[in-house]
Amino acid sequence: MNKPLALLYAVLGTALLAAISYFMAAGRPWMAVLASIVSLLFIGSGFIVKARQRRKREQTAGPDDK
Repeated sequence: MNKPLALLYAVLGTALLAAISYFMAAGRPWMAVLASIVSLLFIGSGFIVKARQRRKREQTAGPDDK
């Protein structure tokens, strides 16, 4: 994963986790649950993107270029 994309995922993932704590402190449990689900999906998508990019890079490099 290139650095700007990794930074984007890190910043947005952290913001989503902070939103969970804000909604819990504000007494909005349903918003905290929603933010939790969105956060899990977003962080999971980051792992998926990273794996796809790694797989693509390995396919273009070939078996002898590792």
